[in-house]
Amino acid sequence: MVAIKSAQGAAHATILGVGAYRPSRIVPNSEVIEAIDSSDEWIQQRSGIKQRRFATPEETVQVMSVAAARTAIARAGISPEQIDCVIVATVTHMYQTPAIATAIAHELGTNQAAAFDISAACAGFCHGVAMAADFVRAGSAGHALVIGVERLSDITDPTDRGTAFIFADGAGAAVIGPSDTPGIGPVVWGSDGEQFDLIRQREDWRDVLASEHPSMPHLAMQGNAVFRWASFAMAKIGQQALDRAGVSLDELDVFVPHQANMRITDAMARAMKLPERVKIARDVAEQGNTSAASVPLALDRMIEEGDARSGDVALLIAFGAGLAYAAQVVIVP
Repeated sequence: MVAIKSAQGAAHATILGVGAYRPSRIVPNSEVIEAIDSSDEWIQQRSGIKQRRFATPEETVQVMSVAAARTAIARAGISPEQIDCVIVATVTHMYQTPAIATAIAHELGTNQAAAFDISAACAGFCHGVAMAADFVRAGSAGHALVIGVERLSDITDPTDRGTAFIFADGAGAAVIGPSDTPGIGPVVWGSDGEQFDLIRQREDWRDVLASEHPSMPHLAMQGNAVFRWASFAMAKIGQQALDRAGVSLDELDVFVPHQANMRITDAMARAMKLPERVKIARDVAEQGNTSAASVPLALDRMIEEGDARSGDVALLIAFGAGLAYAAQVVIVP
């Protein structure tokens, strides 16, 4: 029998650097309330959102991704040529093929890195981190770049009272590389396909193209059902991630949940009984819900503002359409 050699990777993986790109256009609640017959007070009470960021035509998925990635690579202290794999989590790259990751890898100057997109909606970045960590430990990549990026303003119906005030645009990135000590805990991930319809693209592309007046498909969400599911089911997933990493609540420093809604974040924190000293990401208030980009954007803000310090123990958790979810404990770079 032929003895096939196995790849030998690093003993452990960790996040070496994080970067973010926030679009230039700031959209306060006052700009969205008229179309949905609402008010600033109603939006803040329901979601905690005060404003969000919308990309300009020039701020494409690729432009935002490259900007966030360059920052992450610089902070990681490596060169683009050292990136062996680029994973882009997004649902708003409007080409079925090729993956936008390939163009991003080329523009960054990687040495023909493996590059592909994943579609796990709001949970995409955490899925990417789990995959990248496994690649580094298995020897499939020395360093991997994970990007979460969305232009949700392209597929949001500005007249939909349930979604128009929620979704936004942006990009976040992280470099995953080798480490002498564990920096990324075991992932707890899964899906609840029985509730597939709770968050979804409203129209089938074939139906859109066959209609008399074709227009971009939009997102639809059953907000109350999503709130009930995320607030309590995800608290259990978060605790499982802590348990698998061997980390107690007393050892946790930072909680970075998907920035879906401030009420969901508060409900998860209560359900998990997080100690008051644990810093909680609340980027949604200024940024809105950016789906796959929300966790890295929120972590980057916490690092920039000093709420998350190098060496802190952080719990990342994300959930969204599918219903897909993922969570892991990481060490803040």
